[in-house]
Amino acid sequence: MANERIILGIDPGTNIMGYGVIQQKGNSILLVTMGILKLGQYSNHALKLKKIFERTLGLVEQYKPDELAIEAPFYGKNVQSMLKLGRAQGVAMAAALYKDLPIFEYSPKKIKQAITGNGNASKEQVAGMLKTILNFSEIPHHLDATDGLAAAVCHFFQGNTSSTKKSYNNWAGFLKDNPGRLKK
Repeated sequence: MANERIILGIDPGTNIMGYGVIQQKGNSILLVTMGILKLGQYSNHALKLKKIFERTLGLVEQYKPDELAIEAPFYGKNVQSMLKLGRAQGVAMAAALYKDLPIFEYSPKKIKQAITGNGNASKEQVAGMLKTILNFSEIPHHLDATDGLAAAVCHFFQGNTSSTKKSYNNWAGFLKDNPGRLKK
């Protein structure tokens, strides 16, 4: 496991994007920041995506994380919602890739399992456990912030680092190492 690193966690969304930044020092982690990006005031989906890209880029430039942990879109019944959420995730990932940041993706169930021990935990349970783990005084009003933070903490618990588990900054690198994964 890395001795010291900064992890940015993102919970992508088209109405609210949550984020959290933690710093790992040895086997302990410290809360650096958490927050949200409100997007409800923008009616244009493309403008929302631009704001997500800009905010993610800003977070990367401000906190200089070593890795990005991002929540994967969950599979729902509404295809349009999933498409929009996938786009939100994609532009956040693009901003990280633009800065050559390794990306690690986790399902919502995996994140909840890592934080609470229960893959079906509620947002409130996740927030409560994070409050205990990171010793912060108040749970934020918007739990999207703790959801983004949870992605970062999940990544820490997984022990994934760019040196111990291979990550890719582009498709070409992935395909080079995994030629059998390409369907022809």
